[in-house]
Amino acid sequence: MRISVLFLSVFIMAILSLYWSILFRVEHNMPSLKVWVVDFDGQVEPYRSQLTNAPLVGPIVTRVAADLIKSPYNQLGYTIRSPADFGYDPMAVRQSVYDEHAYAAIIVNPNATALLQAAVAQGNTSYDPYGAGQIIILSARDQNSYAAYVLPLLYNFNVAVSAAFGPAWANRLAQDPSLNVSRVPQAVNPGIAFTFLDLRPFFPAVATPAVTIGLIYLIIISFFSFPFLMPIHTQYITGDHPPLRFTHMIVWRIVSNIIAYFFLSLCYSLVSLAYQIPFSNPPAPHTEPALNPNPYGKATFFIFWMLNWVGMAALGFPSENMGMILGLPWNALWLIFWVITNVATGFYALDLAPGFFAWGYAWPLHHSKLLSISLWAQRL
Repeated sequence: MRISVLFLSVFIMAILSLYWSILFRVEHNMPSLKVWVVDFDGQVEPYRSQLTNAPLVGPIVTRVAADLIKSPYNQLGYTIRSPADFGYDPMAVRQSVYDEHAYAAIIVNPNATALLQAAVAQGNTSYDPYGAGQIIILSARDQNSYAAYVLPLLYNFNVAVSAAFGPAWANRLAQDPSLNVSRVPQAVNPGIAFTFLDLRPFFPAVATPAVTIGLIYLIIISFFSFPFLMPIHTQYITGDHPPLRFTHMIVWRIVSNIIAYFFLSLCYSLVSLAYQIPFSNPPAPHTEPALNPNPYGKATFFIFWMLNWVGMAALGFPSENMGMILGLPWNALWLIFWVITNVATGFYALDLAPGFFAWGYAWPLHHSKLLSISLWAQRL
């Protein structure tokens, strides 16, 4: 008994350590969350020729980004990119965020300084400071990482830009006393601001179980199909039926499990449908914010079912194999290992995890979560 308790104690500590350790280096790995800073200010016509002075907004934003890159504190992975990398097209930057080449992008619009100068010179009362730049995010990619890390630090970036821009802009205004800035106070303070654009927000809230705890149930359901089907398998070995050959028995077990997973995954998928997770919305352009567009329209639920079927097979067949190899009670330890390793690598951003967890990219739950989100946020 003492040996059994000691073994279980060591096993539990080792397996639980995998769950704790995936968050052990988050602060150190923050730079792996790439954020592109792209300055289009005055880089293209007609805005280049409209400027009476050198661009002001873009250089300040890139300088703030450069200071943060050198900062010893935990920061996002700010990278200053040339507009030429995107063909001088801000929409290409949005597409890159949508394609998950970066977690976010900070874009200084081509007309940022030109519109600001024209507003104070001409008294344009319709000037909107939020037209100076865009912050592009894709929160459906990983709602937890965006809420906990990306958005708070992007807010800090916004504050840093405002703090750096205010004195520089006030100094430029002071050099031209003929300006009547009282006509457009918003062009003086705040002067510029960023519009936050979330290309694919994580919504609705009821979708959360389908990409978190619900996926644990998918593992458990696939695991417990093994003991439920065992009495049927036994009939082909010791029952009235003539014993099957070993190869025939393996084929039977594979086919029977695939059929079982087919119906079990349907039941699992119907729960999401019953609670009105959207599966019939039309698609939307990749570069425009949209709430729950579905890539396949009304066929999206069928694809969701098929993905859960494949996912359940990927989760269930290893349990089937380990159940036959280990037997009772050791297969229960396998379930603990299988749940914890899949949850750790499926629920948390592997970009923030220690390099040891690179194997998580091969684990089924990691892909099941990504594919599920893809269907009700048009990420496929």
